[in-house]
Amino acid sequence: MKSDPESLLKNNDELIHSDALKVKSHAQRPQEDWVLHTLMIEGYDVPFRFKRQGKYRTLRGARVNLTYYPAQEMVAGIPVEIMKVVRVKRT
Repeated sequence: MKSDPESLLKNNDELIHSDALKVKSHAQRPQEDWVLHTLMIEGYDVPFRFKRQGKYRTLRGARVNLTYYPAQEMVAGIPVEIMKVVRVKRT
């Protein structure tokens, strides 16, 4: 089933949708049974993170459409802002 960003945005007020963002870097790390993907986007100082069952082809240099919401993660006892991605689509 394909997800439609408009229907996701209607259901959750905190979600943000951005089109044609350029990916500066893309890291993939195993985390238990999942693969944690971290994207750095041009013009943003915050990492965008999402989990998938397997590895993705690299998104470095690609343009993507993202649907995400802001969140905080504790790193060494310090809260760090991240963006949790719920939908990623290569353009």
